[in-house]
Amino acid sequence: MARLLLKLDSIDLSFGRTDLLAGAEMVVAEGDRACLVGRNGSGKSTLLKIAAGLVQPDHGNRFVHPSARVSYLPQEADFTGYDTTSDYVMADLTPLDDGRRAMRLLEDLGLSGYEDPATLSGGESRRVALARVIAAEPDVLLLDEPTNHLDLPAIEWLEAKLKGLRSAIVLISHDRRFLENLSTSTLWLDRGKVRHLEQGFEHFEPWRDNVLETEEADRHKLDRKIAREVQWMHGGVTGRRKRNVRRVAELASMRQAKRDARPVTGSVVLDVQEAMSAGKIVAEGKNISKSFDGTAIVKNLSVRIARGDRVGIVGSNGSGKTTLLKMLTGSLAPDSGEIRIGTNLEMLMLDQKRDDLKPEWTLADALTGGRGDQVTVNGVVRHVVGYMRDFLFDAEQARTPVTVLSGGERARLLLARGLAKPSNLLVLDEPTNDLDLETLDLLQEMLAAYQGTVLLVSHDRDFLDRVVTSVIAAEGNGQWTEYAGGFSDMQMQRRTTEMPSTKTKSIRRATESPGGIGLVPSSPSAKAAAAPKRKLSFKEKHALDTLPKTIEKLTADAARLQALLDDPALYNRDRAKFEQLSADAGRTRAALATAEDEWLDLEMARSGTDG
Repeated sequence: MARLLLKLDSIDLSFGRTDLLAGAEMVVAEGDRACLVGRNGSGKSTLLKIAAGLVQPDHGNRFVHPSARVSYLPQEADFTGYDTTSDYVMADLTPLDDGRRAMRLLEDLGLSGYEDPATLSGGESRRVALARVIAAEPDVLLLDEPTNHLDLPAIEWLEAKLKGLRSAIVLISHDRRFLENLSTSTLWLDRGKVRHLEQGFEHFEPWRDNVLETEEADRHKLDRKIAREVQWMHGGVTGRRKRNVRRVAELASMRQAKRDARPVTGSVVLDVQEAMSAGKIVAEGKNISKSFDGTAIVKNLSVRIARGDRVGIVGSNGSGKTTLLKMLTGSLAPDSGEIRIGTNLEMLMLDQKRDDLKPEWTLADALTGGRGDQVTVNGVVRHVVGYMRDFLFDAEQARTPVTVLSGGERARLLLARGLAKPSNLLVLDEPTNDLDLETLDLLQEMLAAYQGTVLLVSHDRDFLDRVVTSVIAAEGNGQWTEYAGGFSDMQMQRRTTEMPSTKTKSIRRATESPGGIGLVPSSPSAKAAAAPKRKLSFKEKHALDTLPKTIEKLTADAARLQALLDDPALYNRDRAKFEQLSADAGRTRAALATAEDEWLDLEMARSGTDG
């Protein structure tokens, strides 16, 4: 049996008259990989702080195994009192810990250890904080939004590092792909209590929907029972007095249960105000280039963005995503080449840095611009409090200073400010930061229905897959490539060009250069040199002929299994069948991916021989 490392028992915590946590419980044992999910404001970060021993609950107990070491990653690191990044990283280490490991972690994350913490960017601060909690090699690792401000390479590095740790992990994140890749169980904090699912995040949403549907059915049953008892009361008290007193008491008890039940938090109402249609071409660049201080940021890029396109821009921090975005929207001229901006554009930019939220504003001021108590949305004048409720703000928060809002509340406020304005071009810079998963779903639905054009900068792989129709990716040294489809499609296309054969590990061969290790340019001649021609064997030719039918069958099987799993009542009705179908679906998807990869490899090899 796995050793119990940390336990929270019957945790209660209130802020004023609001019960944030009511009997919340959490158990962490050796080997656990749990994701902690819930709506913004449900108390996830607070619960993690209680688990870390940083917040004292009103009631309840916290147990930590005497020999267990707990490390906690907050959303914002405090570097006060530290002169260098290495000072901060090594602050929690004991004389028995390996300081060299801490320095290697910093180096892996692109830092030297001599940086002044006051000069760090958001992404660098996050990497330093991660190095500190990982270097301690804790028994329990509590992570609050660890991917915030990280670029894609850093997120993928972190995934691999966490998978290799022996630590038990409790993880809060809005990044679906990150949660799916790491979690083996799910803790759902809902209305003050924690519900436990012994499966990873990929199984959470259908299970959650089923729980809420069951609750709704139970509420209807209670309402009907109360109505029957009220009808009995009004119809006259008859029968033995003892029985009548009991029924009156039962009715009072049912009414009290209904009053005590905490309703499910509503959903954000996202309704973008669209302007008149723009021209057919939104932006077109021909051989555009841009450099700063002799460093090429964009080099000879040609791209065309048409009305209705949804384009994702991805790359590591510092690769030039913002520079490219500014050129494509006409706010920055290229050094060379030609950029043409479309006609009738009404651009709306949602910048998640939140720089345009003035600290002296109240929430109502931020929505009205400080002018009265009304806001115009889709041509309709609305009271600001009514519009606030669409974004899950209470009327009492109208005079709340924006400086005290949580990260998720500020993200919702920015959406509320932006979506009140007409647009036909949406420019979204990291829109997923601090949004809960339900609001992310609604944002995706809104973008799907949006008739205009979307330019999206994001490190959220799942969000990119669900939203964009093409991806412009930084390849290094100022080179950018546009790929059709979402992030996963981009990865597949990159693998197709980089891995022509299962026997060839990679055509990205390292070459010695004055600047260190580099990559061979992926020119046709380089590809030919890296993938020598050869003839397919009889077995390979047979596989190439039969694999399409296999792929077609596996695709149909995967769709059939998913349709069965989409039944919201299945989990409660037959949990064993649900788990069996989930396992079958996983094996089918894996077999499908293997067959597709094998077919691509053989097709590339065949093209090399016949081409």
